[in-house]
Amino acid sequence: MISGKEFEAQRAEAAALIGKAGIPLQPGEPEKIEVVDFGLGHIRVEGLQLLTMFDTERVAGRILVMTPRQTEPEHWHPPFGDNPGKEEIIRACWGEVRFYLPGEDTMSRGFLVEGKEHLYTMRNEVVLAPGDTLVLEPGSRHWFQAGEEGAVFYSFSTRVKDGADGFTDPRVAR
Repeated sequence: MISGKEFEAQRAEAAALIGKAGIPLQPGEPEKIEVVDFGLGHIRVEGLQLLTMFDTERVAGRILVMTPRQTEPEHWHPPFGDNPGKEEIIRACWGEVRFYLPGEDTMSRGFLVEGKEHLYTMRNEVVLAPGDTLVLEPGSRHWFQAGEEGAVFYSFSTRVKDGADGFTDPRVAR
């Protein structure tokens, strides 16, 4: 777990990056930014900040924020009930975000988290710049990482069930 001081620092940095991206926030929204360390305790290395704009029974919209070189652990969105799993559309807004997907190893800009190379198995690199869009199919294994300045991007998806996500790293707690 991260300390309260680390949590607040990450939240403040995320709000500042959202501002750099030119995305206006409503009063009270900066305090609603989630700081997710996945139970790993090193938020600057593996983690994510997010603000849920809406989340209904059918669709969700979020602003995802990554500080410089931050990595979200490898994961997938499995089926639940009669739902085939979350389908997700990513739209880059600010900075560079690198997605790693199934396919040929084309990794050239990103890096693997030191000591955890075996937990980042997807190596097909797709680099998104502001305005770029990526569609992630349900159940597709992936992970992502911010560039040198950090990254801000939208996630529009079908129903979200974060607790149902699968992670390659068995120590991840969501």
